[in-house]
Amino acid sequence: MTPARKLGQNERSILKIVCIIRYQIDPFQRAAFREYSENWGRIIPRCGGELIGYFLPHEGTNDVAWGLIAFDDLASYEAYRRRLKHDPEGMKNFEFALSKRLILREERSFVEAVEGTFARMMLK
Repeated sequence: MTPARKLGQNERSILKIVCIIRYQIDPFQRAAFREYSENWGRIIPRCGGELIGYFLPHEGTNDVAWGLIAFDDLASYEAYRRRLKHDPEGMKNFEFALSKRLILREERSFVEAVEGTFARMMLK
């Protein structure tokens, strides 16, 4: 058995607070949700979030999608939300989702990675 090693500075930076957004989407608006998600790929980093990714349903449930965004802490998340509300492209993307009625419900959870379990492939 290999002894556990201490994480280096670069590895420690991946252990952050992650906002997991669970979307209930209109399954007939999947393509529009993809466009909405792709737009966040430009907007979120500019506003201070570290986008892990958006995920569309593939097999099984056809109306649940996910967005994962990392932050250093909850204060960073709050600052991000303030910037996002004033970002012209961000406001346009929110309006796009409303106009298409593609999101039926949205839930946010905040989690932290358990050291030694998150992104293990990246640590090798």
